[in-house]
Amino acid sequence: MMPTISVPQSLLKALLSKHGIVHDVEVMGDQLPLMGTDIDGCDDETLDIEIFPDRPDLLSGETLAYAIRPFLHGAPAAPEIQTVSSGIKMQVEPSLSAIRPVVMGAVVKGVVLPDDAEEQEAFIKALMDHQEKLHFALGRGRKRASIGVHDLAALQPPFNVVAAPGTRSFIPLGEETAMDMNTILSRHPKGVDYAHLLEGMTSYPLIVDANDDVLSFPPIINGNHTTVTTKTRDFFVDVTGWDQRACESSLMLICLQLQERGGKIETVEVTTCEGQIITTPNGAGKSHLVPEELVTGLLGRQFPDDELSHAINRMGGTFVGRKDAPKDSPKRASKMSEVSEGGNLLEFIMPRWRFDILHPVDLVEDIAIGHGYEDLGEDQPVAQLTAQPRPDHNMRRRLRESMQGLGLMQIQSLTLSNETDQFTNMRWSQNHAVTVITNPITVDHTMLRQFLLPGLLRLLATNRHHDLPQGVYELGTVVRDHKNADRMAFLMAERSGGFAAVRGRIQALCTDLGVSNWRAEPLEDGDGPWLAGRGSKLMINDTWVGCFGEIDPSVAMNYELRVPINGAEIDVTALVNLLEDPV
Repeated sequence: MMPTISVPQSLLKALLSKHGIVHDVEVMGDQLPLMGTDIDGCDDETLDIEIFPDRPDLLSGETLAYAIRPFLHGAPAAPEIQTVSSGIKMQVEPSLSAIRPVVMGAVVKGVVLPDDAEEQEAFIKALMDHQEKLHFALGRGRKRASIGVHDLAALQPPFNVVAAPGTRSFIPLGEETAMDMNTILSRHPKGVDYAHLLEGMTSYPLIVDANDDVLSFPPIINGNHTTVTTKTRDFFVDVTGWDQRACESSLMLICLQLQERGGKIETVEVTTCEGQIITTPNGAGKSHLVPEELVTGLLGRQFPDDELSHAINRMGGTFVGRKDAPKDSPKRASKMSEVSEGGNLLEFIMPRWRFDILHPVDLVEDIAIGHGYEDLGEDQPVAQLTAQPRPDHNMRRRLRESMQGLGLMQIQSLTLSNETDQFTNMRWSQNHAVTVITNPITVDHTMLRQFLLPGLLRLLATNRHHDLPQGVYELGTVVRDHKNADRMAFLMAERSGGFAAVRGRIQALCTDLGVSNWRAEPLEDGDGPWLAGRGSKLMINDTWVGCFGEIDPSVAMNYELRVPINGAEIDVTALVNLLEDPV
């Protein structure tokens, strides 16, 4: 799912004009999809933009404008943010290591808001909306990271992060009376939504100031007295969680949003639960080393320094230069992250909030996007591309054409199945060795299928609310005696269907395949899913190649199907061996 943000045109115009850039929607429409967005709607007042899941740094109008300036308008990239010390300290109790170990903080002062009251309210709404989108994109529903934004004027530093009992009370955001934390988790809407994140804990994380007033009960809710209002100009931001990178990116992106509004970012000195003293946020960019041969190999051409600098500047980073391979480099790299002996490493500085950069290949993608796909050179394939068709290619084609001519729709179901569907529900015996899954993650997927019909019945059951008739077929692989085999099955759910209907389809199939020497032989009652006296073997040249007939209603009821169903399952491998390929 791709999150969508609505950005006022006036906001983008204001944020870009501060840097001497004229806001041009047409230019954005052509180029933004390359950066990880897509314009979903546009009018004179609002720009609706879908943000691709790999670019959570674009989830607010302010951070989007920050990325647009170098990408669309050639402004110098700024992969770092300027910070000064706030002098504020935050102490984390050692007991938080088992409750919520990652704690960070920042101060942003002097945020400039418009004079218009409506625009001020829009800013607060956008700030909260950005916060919730980061909770989803980076925080994984607040588990990995949760964010608190507070009015600094209502707080008294220094701050302490403690493990408090559930009986501790404070007034949560949006309430007028105090509630203890146990009550918040069981009755408050936010507590009910996120109580599962603290399940099984006997004490809960709490951030308090020097007056022992509660700032935040992460990851649930803030204290009421720290509420951000239209008069707030100085902010305190806390981020807590379990994932260091997610917490750092979330903190920096909220700070970046406020910086774009004129705020000055100040650091907080945090004493972690391990006793280590760190300063957050770290405004410096992050260095990445990429083997030049990886860039050349994937993009098909050499890039001079000026092209690398231009490409990575558009993506918000800077190109530092080339470095010789380390002395211990292998003669030939075996991994994408390695450089071969005698090769070069390309060094880039990228923003620390670019959560999507996990591997050197991600930088190669950024170079390609920043440079443009239209001029990446040409290359010739080195693999042998000559091939020959599968022995059963024409048979499979003829089967598909026959089934489609009969009005059936082709489907593809999972190769994974379970013993109940394959044998118990269908009344088939285990006549072949079963390939089982050693560590199945669900009871529905414990083995590799031996029959196709159960998957077709599952599909009809899912679509039973649709009108009849419904006809489907599958041409797929089964695994018997731990070897792959090809089979074809079809089912038709129809009010007037009976044995005569399915026998007619088998006769049409045999005619399409050029088979004249075929016959039907009765099956024993209870041998498979067939209704007694209405199931047959399909014999071609005196060889048993499949079965067809009416599905027993008691079998259909196993899949909650209450309509007449008929069908067949045929061994494609046997057909290939029996029938001469006319082509």
